[in-house]
Amino acid sequence: MSLDIVLIEICMASIAIIFLLGAWQKLRDVMAFEIALEAYELVPPQLTKVLAWSLPLLEICAAICLAISATRELGAALALVLLTIVTGAVAINLLRGHTDIGCGCGGLEDEQTLSWALVGRNVIISVGVLAGLSNPATRALNGLDYFTITAGSLCCYGLYVLSNQLIANQPRLISLRANQ
Repeated sequence: MSLDIVLIEICMASIAIIFLLGAWQKLRDVMAFEIALEAYELVPPQLTKVLAWSLPLLEICAAICLAISATRELGAALALVLLTIVTGAVAINLLRGHTDIGCGCGGLEDEQTLSWALVGRNVIISVGVLAGLSNPATRALNGLDYFTITAGSLCCYGLYVLSNQLIANQPRLISLRANQ
């Protein structure tokens, strides 16, 4: 069974938006991203500046490739590699007991400390990338399809933002409950 092309386009556009805006947020404050990378303690300090620039640039490349049908497979491979790296970094630090580190996602997501919810979120995004690699049932797209792709992509991005806010609020809620 293959997915409809509209569902695949929604997955790819949503993930491209997530990667593009995530990269923009990191590049907007590279120093903060570099500090977050240092806190992970996974690479030598002299490499953090290189990573602080290269990871967002690779996110932009993945986003552009995901948005173009002809380069989708390359974009998906790059997106999966990036998701594996950052999810692995989060998981390693969680296993070390380092939950007080900011995720380094940039923007509003930067308020999040490390948690298994971040790992779960990234796994869901990875599943979306893999879904986009399926062979779609080919058919001609019409105006309603393009509207559905646009609206669906924006809704998926909205769900991503909401889930990030819930993840960021979870430690605060636990703290409030403990103080009662």
